[in-house]
Amino acid sequence: MLSKKTKYGIKALAYIARKKDRKPVQASEISESENISQKFLESIMLELRKSGFLGSKKGKGGGYYLIKEPNEIRMTAVIRVLEGPIAMVPCVSLNYYEKCDDCPDENTCSVHKLMIQVRDASLNVLGENTLEDIAISQ
Repeated sequence: MLSKKTKYGIKALAYIARKKDRKPVQASEISESENISQKFLESIMLELRKSGFLGSKKGKGGGYYLIKEPNEIRMTAVIRVLEGPIAMVPCVSLNYYEKCDDCPDENTCSVHKLMIQVRDASLNVLGENTLEDIAISQ
């Protein structure tokens, strides 16, 4: 299940991407428009800034802005930053692989085989969608 942090982070990025003038957007504006706690949103925005998705400007006319164009931001990257691994179990993760303690042989494990399919399908959907795709679909 997608965490609220990730859901709100995607909503905030999409909100900023829909702004045609590309001026910085205050967290309070996003918070009010998307019905997200401002304090929680600020922590998410800070993480997105530290991860290189957003820049910020202080003072009058300040706020958050996208560093890259929305069509350059793949949803796989956003999910990995906010949520962590895309794979549902660590033994099929491409970036966070760990062997499962309870599995003697991944090659014969039925869960492993199924989760590879789930991972690949998820990567396909998330990899084909950019921030621009989801921002314009609203």
